[in-house]
Amino acid sequence: MLEIRDLHVKFNNRDREAVGGISLTIHDGEIVGLGGISGSGKTVTAMSIAGLLPRKQCTYSGDILLNGQDLLHAKRSELRKLHGKEIGVVFQEPMSAMDPLMCVGKQVEEVLLIHTKLSDTQRKEKALEAMASVDLHDVEHVYNSYPHELSGGMLQRVMIAAAIVSEPSLLLLDEPTTALDVTIQAQLLALLKKLNRERGMSMLLISHNLNVMRKLCSRVAIMERGVLVEVGDTEEIYERPQHPYTKHLIESIPTRDRRLSW
Repeated sequence: MLEIRDLHVKFNNRDREAVGGISLTIHDGEIVGLGGISGSGKTVTAMSIAGLLPRKQCTYSGDILLNGQDLLHAKRSELRKLHGKEIGVVFQEPMSAMDPLMCVGKQVEEVLLIHTKLSDTQRKEKALEAMASVDLHDVEHVYNSYPHELSGGMLQRVMIAAAIVSEPSLLLLDEPTTALDVTIQAQLLALLKKLNRERGMSMLLISHNLNVMRKLCSRVAIMERGVLVEVGDTEEIYERPQHPYTKHLIESIPTRDRRLSW
């Protein structure tokens, strides 16, 4: 599925590598969490996978393979063929990621406009189906709404619908629950589990929230200062962390009774 081999990324204006030689594999149908504090390198790793790395501003090496196809060194024209079709991305801030002047339904359709030859009617039908699959109600109304007319939770569901409408094999989730309250977070995590179970879609969750990763991911990789310090089964890492940094992150989770909340 996805294989990262010895990935290095260094921005030209920084002394230290943002990513310092990490290797990680995500298997078919697997949900993996990539965790760490801000500046640990997890978002740069996700940008490298998604083809969003500003190549003129950094040096990079290694390999990123999606079903055997090179992503890190591929031409931009080749990456555009994969974006949306094979790789879906859900960003942290849906309001800033969406066009405020376009109804959300048309934005869900955009990937179909790029990658398929479906008619206008067929694209709309696919968009409505995707929106219904992420548990949005009255999808015709939502389709014709503008981003400012929807709540944060609804916007995040629209973003997920846009990311899955072409049924990609990999979904990248960059802090998808950060700005949402606990109830909406729980609903979105249940939705992602359902999509993974029903569609067999592989996922990489980027998050600083270890509780969120524990609820969703089967494996967790922890990053510190650009390197992976610990990788393993989620429960094993949470119950018996081996690296001091991982132990510190787990001990820092704010909770009245950690044993019960975990």
